[in-house]
Amino acid sequence: MGEAQAPSVFTIPPHRAFADALAEGLLKRWGKDPLALARGIVLVPNNRAGNAVISAFVRRAEGGLLLPRLVPIGDPDLDERLGSALDPIGQGAPLPPAIDPVRRRMILARLVQEERARAREPVDAAEAIRLAAELARTLDQLLVERVDPARLKTLEVAPELSEHWQKSLALLTIILDRWPAQLERLGRIDMVERRNLLLDRIARRWREQGSGASFVAAAGITSTAPAVAGLLKSVAWMDNGLVVLPGLDDEMPGDEWDALGPFARDPVTGTRRPSIETHPQFHLKLLLDRMDVGRAEVQRWAWSGGHDARAERSRAISNAMKPALFTGRWSEEGIVTRLSGIRALEVATPAEEAQAIALALREALETPERTAALVTPDRALAIRVSAHLKRWGIEADDSAGRPLSTEAPGTLLLAIAEAAAENFAPVPLLALLKHPLVKAGEERLGWLEKVRHLDLALRGPRPPAGLEGVSLYLQGGSDREQPVRRRAQPGWAEARTLLDPLADGFGRARLLGDLLGALRDAATALGGDGIWSGPAGRALADLLADLEAHAMDGPGDARPEHLAPLLKRMMDEIAIRPPQGGHPRISIWGLLEARLQQSDLMVLAGLNEGSWPSLPSQDPWLAPRVRSELGLASLERRIGLSAHDLANALGGPKVLVTRARRDARAPTIASRFWLRMEAMAGPMKRVAGLDHWIGAIDRPGTFTPAGQPAPVPPIEKRPRTISVTDVDRLKADPYAFYAQKMLRLRALDPIDADPSAAWRGTAAHDVLEIWAKEDGWKTGALEARARALFERADTHPVMRVLWQPRLMEALEWISAEIAEGRLIGRIPVKAEAWGALQIAGVELGGRIDRIDRFADGSLAVIDYKTGSPPSSRAVREGFSMQLGLLGLIAEEAGFEDVLGRAAAFEYWSLARGKTGFGYKQSPVDESGRWQKIVTAEFTAIARHNFIEAAERWLTGNEAFTAKLHPEYAPYGDYDQLMRLDEWYGRDG
Repeated sequence: MGEAQAPSVFTIPPHRAFADALAEGLLKRWGKDPLALARGIVLVPNNRAGNAVISAFVRRAEGGLLLPRLVPIGDPDLDERLGSALDPIGQGAPLPPAIDPVRRRMILARLVQEERARAREPVDAAEAIRLAAELARTLDQLLVERVDPARLKTLEVAPELSEHWQKSLALLTIILDRWPAQLERLGRIDMVERRNLLLDRIARRWREQGSGASFVAAAGITSTAPAVAGLLKSVAWMDNGLVVLPGLDDEMPGDEWDALGPFARDPVTGTRRPSIETHPQFHLKLLLDRMDVGRAEVQRWAWSGGHDARAERSRAISNAMKPALFTGRWSEEGIVTRLSGIRALEVATPAEEAQAIALALREALETPERTAALVTPDRALAIRVSAHLKRWGIEADDSAGRPLSTEAPGTLLLAIAEAAAENFAPVPLLALLKHPLVKAGEERLGWLEKVRHLDLALRGPRPPAGLEGVSLYLQGGSDREQPVRRRAQPGWAEARTLLDPLADGFGRARLLGDLLGALRDAATALGGDGIWSGPAGRALADLLADLEAHAMDGPGDARPEHLAPLLKRMMDEIAIRPPQGGHPRISIWGLLEARLQQSDLMVLAGLNEGSWPSLPSQDPWLAPRVRSELGLASLERRIGLSAHDLANALGGPKVLVTRARRDARAPTIASRFWLRMEAMAGPMKRVAGLDHWIGAIDRPGTFTPAGQPAPVPPIEKRPRTISVTDVDRLKADPYAFYAQKMLRLRALDPIDADPSAAWRGTAAHDVLEIWAKEDGWKTGALEARARALFERADTHPVMRVLWQPRLMEALEWISAEIAEGRLIGRIPVKAEAWGALQIAGVELGGRIDRIDRFADGSLAVIDYKTGSPPSSRAVREGFSMQLGLLGLIAEEAGFEDVLGRAAAFEYWSLARGKTGFGYKQSPVDESGRWQKIVTAEFTAIARHNFIEAAERWLTGNEAFTAKLHPEYAPYGDYDQLMRLDEWYGRDG
């Protein structure tokens, strides 16, 4: 083959659009002969870079155009993609096939789990999968750099490491000793090793016999892997080959270039001077060193992209990124420090940043044919911007796609796994049954109605575990709960039919493959074919098929609770991109996509430390010192790559850089790149107008807050019945009474709630009622009834553990007090009885907890409280009259078989008193001392207060004013309905 006299290595500076300039140059050189262009090969870093190059060619294709073959060098099927460029077929021994990536991870996870178990530090299946992913990444780094894993055994730095790193290194050494045997057993090799061998073979073939193509162009490849560098070296020295690098700084002073490194070891001390791996040019310098090409041999690409920035932009970017030792040169004459064309926007929060970016992108569309792109490593910010753009009907072309775990099929699979792992607790169960893919289609509306009834029935504390526990829960309940639970039973029967196979499968499963099979069957039963359709569904089907196929190689002790985190970790790594693009002029790019393309407006967002550049993630297997000794890239090299990406993106014709001063948790620190630019050129020019539009776009023209509501329904529509427990609400917060009784709106208990005070009170009242009605207040029987309550399967664990001792002590006190009262002639005669009385044109009713009769025939009215009784002040001011009203009903023979004068009114509290749990308190006394009402006058006062309230709101025309007496309206069930925050405390 012919060999060039000098290497054909070129660079396209940042102020030019790489893909457009590349396409322009290739068309100028080979486009006159369409077949010559079609017979060419363009090597690109990956498929997404190839798409950018294809788009650049299409933009220049006035008519038909036969494109060159675009081959990603990272493609696992690189030999098939190159095809005839590797002819004659069969030359040399065939390469062994690469091990399947999923199978590889499963085997590594099993090895990790086994070795951690031997070290008495066991990990579950999900954690083993995570560690296996990091282990695979570490192994790949060793293979990419062609570092023999056996070197780990001979490292002399191991004794210097902390105990943690010594353990990790020892564990890693054992696993890597076992890994080759696993590969040999399977007849496979690592994919990275196969790619290395393949790249070596291609380089040797092209070096000795040529490629057979009209030209070979390696474009945008910046990987420093020795195998890649060897291939690029062969391409550079071919007579029809060329290497085109993005953003190599060919004007950087020589001393600065040499200061980057890498450096040889000192022959005396054996140490190595640290390289400046955080510099954006370091990896390009390392690549040129490995290609045996000097920077002076690199030529400037002669063609432009057609909408480039001015050349001084590249020089200003280069100066802004100077190594720290040379930043003093910013003040020298001739140093370009102007960042013209670059504007900045600094806002308060990420929400404002996303809004501003969306406005800037939308503004770009006002100019015909103008393009705009958002470039950011912050995926949360990108998703926010995409959501804002939909306000104008703009579906941005987001190259990164969305993780499979956030797509509908992925969320359904995770919901199934979580529901089964939590034994069908209410929250995951309802989340599963409400999923949009469950019963999708014509059955959907009817299904949702059934699930709604189940949702209402499962409100409150958690029912017993399992599907059978839910069934038993729906069949039980108090008289108040049974109607709601009965309505839920038909829908639950249908849901249980779908879920029984899942519960049985998970109950019998002992291996990961069995769990995955049960999960797949349940997904099909619940979601039908919809879960496996579309790009996300097909990706999910492929993932499950791979996992099932290789489950036997994976962790050995997988349990149901491990499955959801395991699947989520695997699905997070799979990006789903829609088959069709979005808006033709608005794009959202990650850093990888932005390396080779530019738009008229480049918005570089999220320029904060931790975002751009991102914080280096720790390697759990190799300590930084070990990485250095092995010659691997330091963790900080990613900062240099981020800097290079930023430098290329800053070369756009117009650039907007943005940051938020705080995130969701704390104030942020501006990116070191942002600070460098401002340190060199002074404060960047701020963009005008956007900060105003951020607030104005969602600000209403006029602000008209709601006033204090006071509805006045017709008298004939007002209730004519009221419970004694609702009288306080009617007087203190008439609007809440109106919403509850007339609008029939009731607050729902949370799902899977901890036992509230009301729920505990209901449970205590139920025990006391059963003891009274079935045991006749028999001494010693109350404790047995209470124990039976706590032994029920549906009793909440918090009740059983925390509240049972307190309740038992309080109930013992009640039993002793009743027994002691019997000795002086005080006999209980009524419990949990309903009584009613017609008064002031209204039926007043109420349930009394207990009535006792004294020896003289008078009555004691008792109300049980699980908390503190009402204060005497509330009673004096006309509230908390429940005991007085119940006494009034008793005196008027409102309770069956009970007649007499109410002579005592008592609260029996189960809360802690002075001597333990349980005490008595009365809102009245005989003489009216201690600021209390005289006992004999209590029912008369209660009658007067009730008649006054009834004549105002029930038989009168008084408005139901919200929060009339807020100090006696502590419950906020209707605060949102009355829009309390808009008017409360804002008089005038």
